[in-house]
Amino acid sequence: MNPVISFYPGPSKVYPQAENYLHDAYKSGVLSVNHRSDVFMEMLESTIVSLKETLSVPVDYEVYLVCSATECWEIIAQSLVGTSSLHIYNGAFGAKWLEYTQKIKPGAEGWEFGINEVPDVSGLQIDLGHDVICVTHSETSNGTMLPVSFLSALRGHTQQLIAVDATSSMAGVALPWMDADVWYASVQKCFGLPAGLGVMVVSPAAVARAEHIGDRNFYNSFLFVRENFIKFQTPYTPNTLGIYLLGRVMQQVPGIDETAVELHNRAREWYTFLTDHGYELLISNEAVRSDTVIAVQADRETITKIKAGAKQAGLQLGNGYGKWKDTSFRIANFPAITMTDISLLRNFLFSISHS
Repeated sequence: MNPVISFYPGPSKVYPQAENYLHDAYKSGVLSVNHRSDVFMEMLESTIVSLKETLSVPVDYEVYLVCSATECWEIIAQSLVGTSSLHIYNGAFGAKWLEYTQKIKPGAEGWEFGINEVPDVSGLQIDLGHDVICVTHSETSNGTMLPVSFLSALRGHTQQLIAVDATSSMAGVALPWMDADVWYASVQKCFGLPAGLGVMVVSPAAVARAEHIGDRNFYNSFLFVRENFIKFQTPYTPNTLGIYLLGRVMQQVPGIDETAVELHNRAREWYTFLTDHGYELLISNEAVRSDTVIAVQADRETITKIKAGAKQAGLQLGNGYGKWKDTSFRIANFPAITMTDISLLRNFLFSISHS
């Protein structure tokens, strides 16, 4: 198989240092130890401490590692939602979160807004029947990102729990942790790691809600997960390699403030480059454009031609998703992608636009 530089928005490019970390993990013996052993618990504690330090997670917020971001949908619905949640969304993944929650809690409701809009918090019909307000920070399907001002306004508008899908922004964007109670992501995007691990960051208020509801019926019930992680154990046999790699990457990368500035500047350069060379951006409102997933639209024939040409050049673009599947492509702007990689893709796109 010929090597391909992946700009797919997840799974995406893995940090090249992971090759050495894989070897180190094997040599250390940690891959063969019991997940109740001191060796494993020390490794898990080190990983969580490094993650909290690198991403500037508040001291009193807890971190749990699960199988995927999708599993977090289930944990939230089972253990934090009493009867109803309100899902605020503008794309396919926000809609999927609502649909999944409704299978567990039929009272879950949705509030959809346009892809070029910032939701008006004052217009939201939030009441005490909505136990959790669910929002998607960076919508991977269309390349939008909610501005920090929206999250702070939402926090000021309700005392209900707020849960945030940060799958395409955690570890790439400086998140306003205190403005929400549950944040979750998968590691195959901005963390620059292979798929197979989810990160869940929770506030004291979320812990209190879980204790109030008292759900302990499932293998991934919030309280069962928490009782293990506060001892630096896991409720089930874990992805030990994934946890080890996560810890090593968190020790390797700069602090989140530095990473976020770099990605923001790269995103602005991408948007300028694309518009300057005749590409049409899917998102016209600069205020809601994502720093980590960039979406370009065109007719189906043009999109097919561009993706095929990129593949021949050893570059993998992201397909469109949902209603934009055939009329857009997406470019990941994740930390593991280098400026050398970006230059190769820009040269290709330049040649296409001038051919």
